[in-house]
Amino acid sequence: MLAVQDLGVAFGDIEPLSSVSFALERGEILGIVGESGSGKSLTAMSVMGLLPLQGGRITRGSVNFDGQELTRLPEKEYRKLRGGRIGLITQNPMTSLDPLQKIGIQIDSVIELHLGLNRTQARARTVDILGSLRIPEPSLICDRYPHQMSGGMKQRIVIAMALAADPDLLIADEPTTALDVTVQAQIIKLLKDLVKERDLALILITHDMSVVAQTCDKVVVMYAGRAIEQGDVQAIFHRPQHPYTQALIQCIPHGLAKGQKLTGIKGVVPTVKNYPQGCAFHPRCERAQAICSQQQPAFISVENSFEGLRTATAGSTMKSTVACHFPGEQA
Repeated sequence: MLAVQDLGVAFGDIEPLSSVSFALERGEILGIVGESGSGKSLTAMSVMGLLPLQGGRITRGSVNFDGQELTRLPEKEYRKLRGGRIGLITQNPMTSLDPLQKIGIQIDSVIELHLGLNRTQARARTVDILGSLRIPEPSLICDRYPHQMSGGMKQRIVIAMALAADPDLLIADEPTTALDVTVQAQIIKLLKDLVKERDLALILITHDMSVVAQTCDKVVVMYAGRAIEQGDVQAIFHRPQHPYTQALIQCIPHGLAKGQKLTGIKGVVPTVKNYPQGCAFHPRCERAQAICSQQQPAFISVENSFEGLRTATAGSTMKSTVACHFPGEQA
């Protein structure tokens, strides 16, 4: 459904994104994970064709959607895909909706634009979509304004807008960030159900490794604008190869005892203007050696064996890809 190969992005002379590659099939959920500033949302903007609106451009690589190359697609043609076959669930539902327009009108307009239905037909489809998302009294919700909705309800409305034109690919950019834990679980379950019921492909962008573990089939770990490790979710969590991936997993709280401190990663993600030479993670890596600060590691394929594990993956072998000079140590 979607194949991104060696993607590079620039804003003027600055290149915040480089060497990003991944593939996604219909019915799969791909998690893109990393700290803020890793390039997750920029990757989504590249797929959606939104970079020119921000002054950016794709400098190399390809974005192929269902056999169609998007990097050379005219804006007029991109508009037919964006909101149509490719839906976007934005990061903050509180600011994603027009506060001056009723909920029904905002969803109706998407349907009218991409499916060519009249106002009556569009409203009927809007009510049907809201109902399918388990929103009570959908016809009444259509006549309400965003400020009359809770945070969780607003996020469901944003999801309804993304589904309005019956897309093949959904991109969810941090869809649970502004929600409380209970509502987060509801939204994640809703997205998983939608992928299964509608046979969609879903890209889930998040910084939460526990959400990735519960939800995704594949994982791409990003750091400083580069995809540093990727593979099947079981391979990434049971046999992480990159020290950054290992550190992210160690940061997941696991029933901490009273007084026990949370695990963190020392340092911060470097800014685009200050990407270090060699492996960008080496200033924060506890096992970095001289070569790590001098040479950027190439991507290598690693075969992971799960013999002896008492999990669903026990006895299987899976591959992952990692960019590290010393992969797998302390795994």
